[in-house]
Amino acid sequence: MTAVVDAAVGSPWRGRYARTTVGVFALAFLFAFEALAVATVMPDVAADLDGLSWYAVAFAAPLAAGVVALAASGVQVDRLGPAPVLRRGLLVFCAGVTVAGLAPTMPLFVLGRLVHGYGGGLIGVALYVVIAQAYPEAMRPRVFAVLTTAWVLPALVGPLLAAQVAELVGWRWVFLGVPAVAVAAWLLVADAPSRPGPAADRDARDRGRLRWALTAAAGVLAVSLGGQQVVAWWPLLVAVGLGAVVAGAGRVLPAGAWRLGAGLPAVIGSRAAIGTAFAAAEVYVPLLLVLERGLSLAQAGWVLTTGAVTWSTGAVLAARWRLLADQPGRVRAGALLLGSGILGLATVSLPVVPLAVVVAAWGVAGLGIGMAFSTLSVLALATAAEGEAGRTSSSLQLADHLSNSVGVAVGGVVFAAFAESAPAPAATGLVLAAAVVAFLALVPAARLRD
Repeated sequence: MTAVVDAAVGSPWRGRYARTTVGVFALAFLFAFEALAVATVMPDVAADLDGLSWYAVAFAAPLAAGVVALAASGVQVDRLGPAPVLRRGLLVFCAGVTVAGLAPTMPLFVLGRLVHGYGGGLIGVALYVVIAQAYPEAMRPRVFAVLTTAWVLPALVGPLLAAQVAELVGWRWVFLGVPAVAVAAWLLVADAPSRPGPAADRDARDRGRLRWALTAAAGVLAVSLGGQQVVAWWPLLVAVGLGAVVAGAGRVLPAGAWRLGAGLPAVIGSRAAIGTAFAAAEVYVPLLLVLERGLSLAQAGWVLTTGAVTWSTGAVLAARWRLLADQPGRVRAGALLLGSGILGLATVSLPVVPLAVVVAAWGVAGLGIGMAFSTLSVLALATAAEGEAGRTSSSLQLADHLSNSVGVAVGGVVFAAFAESAPAPAATGLVLAAAVVAFLALVPAARLRD
């Protein structure tokens, strides 16, 4: 029988690693909870601040700000070490959620969302480099499994807890309670290793990268708003936004990213395809279950939870099961499972297919992305040259951010065209398209090693 646990690797929860691991888990849990909590309380926010017309902007703003932060933070982390950037990101994040929680108007609320979106981008890159510097390479898969669990666990408790807080003391405390937890998490990782790279002045290339990141961020905002069809000329807004994203991404991602060259470009391409496929399909899971199977929203939410749980399970198996020791092999296996699971989900419109099969299929999709996503994080850090883990982490998360936000927004544009006449067939078609994207991840996954 194949052993599941390799004791020689050691546990990130023990010895000198334990404190840092708890801090990493707490920070990731906090940001995942905040994202889910905002989605839960946004109807109350819009009603209280008379800002329904700003609803889409409130979600698009932190995405756009995050793109700029991700581009800027890679160089900062490599130059200063992760600790100063992590501290700065936490201060900016806490300032943003405080502004949002105290905002008397919807424009100020959106400003708070912009600020904490920027802080979250700084933290995301710095946290990856903390992992690169604090843990030996053999232990990193287990740490990324911890990170995955911290992102998935809020799916089980986040919406319910946020709704209860909003009901008992008001939606503002969903935001205002975040800084206390953030400070406690920071204290746990404050003494983690933080090695700065070679000192260097900001050169023209770095300044140019930031300008192109602003271009891509504006594109993300335009595509997101256009996808909501908030203006009559929304098709032009989407087209211009897509052009800005493509142009900006071409300058902020590593050389060879569009060609999916071996090494880091292939890692980025695989992860972008896998993440976009899952995100694009997940949007339509509740809708199809309600329309085609008559489930309540609460019941459909539990199906989403199934995928969240198996995502965490897949990450743990990738880190601990010797049968999955081949990293490129488990990325390919994860992509196959993800694509197959999404295809199974598309059968929700066929009455002859039992509901249990549909639920199990979404669980398989979650298992697939769990196996692949954390592995791709490990592979990306393994490609980083000495002193360039920040740039590598920045590129990886930028690709995630850009591909997921654009993929979901474009899907929204397509769905809007059929929402009145044929919502279920349109949603099913988009789910099938997501399955194709998942299988396309196999192309760059064939050359993950440089």
